[in-house]
Amino acid sequence: MTGTTWQRLKSDPLGVGGLCVVVLFALVALCVWSGLLGQGWSEVSGERWENASSDHWFGTNLLGQDILQRTLFGTATAFEVGLIVTACSTILGTLMGALAGWYSHSWLDELVLWLKGVLDSIPFYLFAAAVAFALQGNPWAMHLAMIVTFWTTTARIIRGEVMRIKEREFIEAARAIGLPGLVTVFRHVLPNTFHILLVQGSIVFVAAINTEVILSFLGLGIQDGVSWGLMLAESSQEVLAGHFGNFAAAGGSLFLLLMGFNLLADALQDALDTRRAIR
Repeated sequence: MTGTTWQRLKSDPLGVGGLCVVVLFALVALCVWSGLLGQGWSEVSGERWENASSDHWFGTNLLGQDILQRTLFGTATAFEVGLIVTACSTILGTLMGALAGWYSHSWLDELVLWLKGVLDSIPFYLFAAAVAFALQGNPWAMHLAMIVTFWTTTARIIRGEVMRIKEREFIEAARAIGLPGLVTVFRHVLPNTFHILLVQGSIVFVAAINTEVILSFLGLGIQDGVSWGLMLAESSQEVLAGHFGNFAAAGGSLFLLLMGFNLLADALQDALDTRRAIR
């Protein structure tokens, strides 16, 4: 991110607010991974459905587990899923899109487009259920299902951008001096798509967290641990009994994090838009 881009981002108060929210949640996730927070998420430390107190800030659930500890650990789960899915799907989508765009209208391009069309036509949650069943409860089934389907949007965007960039004069110059095609793609074309990948990555991160919550709520997601989706599934019974701790903690955390990422993504898109900066 250049200095000019950072200056434009800082001038957007909503973008700065979103960045602060994301950084706060990221710090919580780092503290959980380092063992400083959330390690007592599975311990029964009180009576069931205790109200908020100095011992249990958000109260306890049906089993007497501390809701705050589970919420903190759920933050780490959300970031773990978001980072893995975003990194893998973005890399895969970038490679597939770059190859399809550079060799556009060839058999390779047609193959990528066909594969993308097939994956996009499959209802995602049915596909996720099929993957989970096929892998027999493998903890990476959910990640794999998201990676296999999320790369298609990134590939479509990068394909179009590569087709545009490869017609520019500096690419023609690289061809003229005999630079191999793939070397040109990775050395000169893809670096010019970084701003797009940054925004698209933030969008995929949000989608991955949201999808994990839904899949965990349905029993197809996190199997060993706790997530906001599992907490919301627990709250479906607790709300009927008049206890809203799980629902408020998990739902509020999910809302804040996704809102923060959405605000940050919008601000990044504006800050990285060179045409807007010129106007």
